[in-house]
Amino acid sequence: MTGTIILDWLEATFRWSAPLIICSIGEVLSERSGVINMGIEGIMLCGALCGVSVCYYANSQIVALLACAVLGAVLGLGVAYLTVSRRTNQVVTGLMVNMLCTGATEMVFALMAATRHKRAATFGTLFPEIFQKIPILGKVVFGQPWSTWIALILPFVASFVLYKTRWGLNVRAVGDNPYSAETAGLSVIKIKYQTVILSGIFACLSGGVLTLASSGYFAAGGMTNGRGFIVMAAVVVGGWDPLRTMLVCILFGAADAAQLRLQTTGSVIPTQFLQMLPYVITVIALTIMVKKSRVPKTWGAAYDGRKE
Repeated sequence: MTGTIILDWLEATFRWSAPLIICSIGEVLSERSGVINMGIEGIMLCGALCGVSVCYYANSQIVALLACAVLGAVLGLGVAYLTVSRRTNQVVTGLMVNMLCTGATEMVFALMAATRHKRAATFGTLFPEIFQKIPILGKVVFGQPWSTWIALILPFVASFVLYKTRWGLNVRAVGDNPYSAETAGLSVIKIKYQTVILSGIFACLSGGVLTLASSGYFAAGGMTNGRGFIVMAAVVVGGWDPLRTMLVCILFGAADAAQLRLQTTGSVIPTQFLQMLPYVITVIALTIMVKKSRVPKTWGAAYDGRKE
């Protein structure tokens, strides 16, 4: 019985980590360019509703993900305009976007009566069902939806782009010294726009994965449950590196899966304390690792295009 619970926990760890990893890719790129997109919590929430509703009405998961990408690009563009062009406070802007998205999703979901009673089709697995019967590794490895495999590959792609391509070098240069980058002929505003829009796309896609990889259902009242803020903590603890951030996201995913499993095993610990587990681990990780992280030099600072 204990072995079965552990295997279920391991399987759920990677499944719950996938949305966090996908969202973290865009946030790493955005923050490496110097822009903190604190609106990813709300954008992820919009993606969760968009993914379920489009998949249900269009009966296509691919169309649903494309819709999430378009919506994320639009929301990311709005955040970029406010934080980059208008140079608004990035923290306040992010909180405003989160509140706006929360209210918008509640209103839209209330108007879609059909999606409140029926579930959308969820992602299938990459491997045949017979592979899941392999002892120990079968369910944990081969029972994952295809979105989990993509989530595990993305950090390696992002790491290559960030450290081995000219565009990645430009992003890091803009985040560390935008004035020098501008002197070298780079369009600082353009690069910041690109990374913030990408953060919106990945956040919205992660919301779609959150619903379509598991339940196929959207729950009103904040379905993302603070995962966007957990991603932001993972980016800091991971030192703004895609691969290290992925490992931190898996740690947080493991904590989330653990608290869900403990609730079903009749633990004597109150449910409310179990639900706190992922956030407690987040705070502990931030406390231990934040001083060891190398912060991008213009992290969170507005760029006005005038050298001081």
